[in-house]
Amino acid sequence: MNDTVLWSVDRRGVATVTLNRPQVNNAYNGDLIAGLHAAMDALGGDPSLRIVVLKGNGRHFQAGADLAWISGVATQSPRENVAVSRLTAEAVSRLDTCPVPTLALIQGGCFGGGTGIAAACDVVVASEDAIFSISETRWGLMAGIILPQLCQAIGLRQVRRYALTGERFGAAEARRLGLVHEVCPTGGLEEAGNRIVEAVLMNAPAATTATKLRSLASARAFIDEGELRDLIDEHARTRQQDEATEGLASFKEKRKPSWYPG
Repeated sequence: MNDTVLWSVDRRGVATVTLNRPQVNNAYNGDLIAGLHAAMDALGGDPSLRIVVLKGNGRHFQAGADLAWISGVATQSPRENVAVSRLTAEAVSRLDTCPVPTLALIQGGCFGGGTGIAAACDVVVASEDAIFSISETRWGLMAGIILPQLCQAIGLRQVRRYALTGERFGAAEARRLGLVHEVCPTGGLEEAGNRIVEAVLMNAPAATTATKLRSLASARAFIDEGELRDLIDEHARTRQQDEATEGLASFKEKRKPSWYPG
């Protein structure tokens, strides 16, 4: 088991998948992406699986990409960058189309790719302390591989605001937008999550899976290989452009980027 992502399944068929890089706010890197794939590989072979609960260890759920890791990836070849973007996109896509219900429990920061993970889950519960941001453009990057899920979750109009401004917004606004279904008191995620789990367990497994997959199909929410390839290629190219170099440098140096006119 990759210790950047932990998983277990209890006797009821309830899987818990935990992002486990609390020292960097669960920011994703190659190891965490590989861990997500390993978890989904393992869980996909379990016939008793009924629901997947996704959590983040520590103060924050998921802080998007590890920008130090992204800086290193950007210096690699175009082919290697495409491979990294494909693994990232496929991790989100697999979560999106997981045949059993998925539940995200969000505390603290949920930024960049973290918002894509939330949007890819069937049910999202956030604590009052949760803060969200679709932040990629701040660093000269772009959120292309999670935009399909975000558009499905909160609609194009809201994506056009929050993905273009990178503004932070709280749990109440996330609920208003539709990214979050329920807001609970800080410290109350386990209790709120258990209610959702119990509701799912009362339902027939095959009927639940059929309902989820038919809902995705009816909303034309499945991404075909051609569209996925375009998203991946664009995502990888953006990472290697001058704006990304400057944006990542501004993060490292704790300064405003050169494109800021002030």
